[in-house]
Amino acid sequence: MSSTEYKGVDYYLLDDIFTEEEKAIRDTVRDFVSNEVIPVIEKYNQDMKFPKELIPKMAELGIFGPTLPPEYGGMGINNIAYGLIMQELERGDSGIRSFASVQSGLVMYPVYTFGSEEQKKFWLPKLASAEKIGCFGLTEPDFGSNPGGMITKAEKTSGGYLLNGAKMWITNGSIADVAVVWAKLDGKVRGFLVEKGTKGFSAPETKGKLSLRASVTSELVFEDCLIPEENILPKSEGLKSPLICLTQARYGIAWGVVGLAMECYNTALEYSKSRIQFGKPIAAFQITQEKLAYMLTEITKAQLLCLRLGQLKDNGKMRPQHVSMAKRNNCEIAKNIASMAREMLGANGILDEYPVMRHLNNIESVKTYEGTHEMHTLILGEDVTGISAFE
Repeated sequence: MSSTEYKGVDYYLLDDIFTEEEKAIRDTVRDFVSNEVIPVIEKYNQDMKFPKELIPKMAELGIFGPTLPPEYGGMGINNIAYGLIMQELERGDSGIRSFASVQSGLVMYPVYTFGSEEQKKFWLPKLASAEKIGCFGLTEPDFGSNPGGMITKAEKTSGGYLLNGAKMWITNGSIADVAVVWAKLDGKVRGFLVEKGTKGFSAPETKGKLSLRASVTSELVFEDCLIPEENILPKSEGLKSPLICLTQARYGIAWGVVGLAMECYNTALEYSKSRIQFGKPIAAFQITQEKLAYMLTEITKAQLLCLRLGQLKDNGKMRPQHVSMAKRNNCEIAKNIASMAREMLGANGILDEYPVMRHLNNIESVKTYEGTHEMHTLILGEDVTGISAFE
């Protein structure tokens, strides 16, 4: 299926608002997903493997770090165009979008924001071209929603820093060439670049997942890892630094899950028009039409949230709480839409002939990671009341 066949969902004519460049970038990625991702992703999902052969093609399209300046390997595009890339990638699979989100928002972004000029010049072009793959180590086995409780520690020693601890649920961990790892140095959270092959560093892959199966998830284990002096991110200062990175990733998720919802809605719509029961298509029944109306309305509302969020980001007015609202809402409606679509397809909804069950399983993870629904609820609650419910 090419982008000429797949029109997306645009009930409120948002294409009239997007620039020609934004639409061209979206349509290029849309073609890539239709022609390269969708034909193979079900097999990779079943085999619990990531389609590594897609990585160079994604790099060729400029999908990694596209908002960064060209001198560092980016394309200098705006954040709406970046969001549309994430939307199209997640239409293919959450694991594909997760790979791009991590490489861009959680690896390239912190190197660009907190790194030295030497680190930026060395790592960013290599990450943009996918010569190097990165991962982001913040979450620990006992500290997810409360990252400030982390126990991974770095100690200053001759020649650098000694790193000890463990991280959990790390996308790309086992295939990464470099990990952006957050650890406490003298009680303050700092960022370190831990390179593959460092003595005492291992990244065992997480097995047995029933969600995000076409994505590499790993642990990161550090046992007296000596990190060279030049591998600390010099501008990283406290827990605020990794949280700024998470804001970037959550922004991509807010857009991405709209693509997932669109794919489930389109699948259910087409199925309902062709599935005949009691002598007519099930699309003719009121309950089916009510579900489709709900789906379409919620997708449109989510699109409008994303559009405004992108405008705020491009204008330097976006706050983390704005991202929390979009991530929270859009993941919730994407989960509801995927579940409704599964119901509308009946028994066929569990078959890999259709993408719905895979998306439904994936959204369970996406709704959880980068801040659970509950955490984003409390972030918004604190913002409007001035009272923190975390303590």
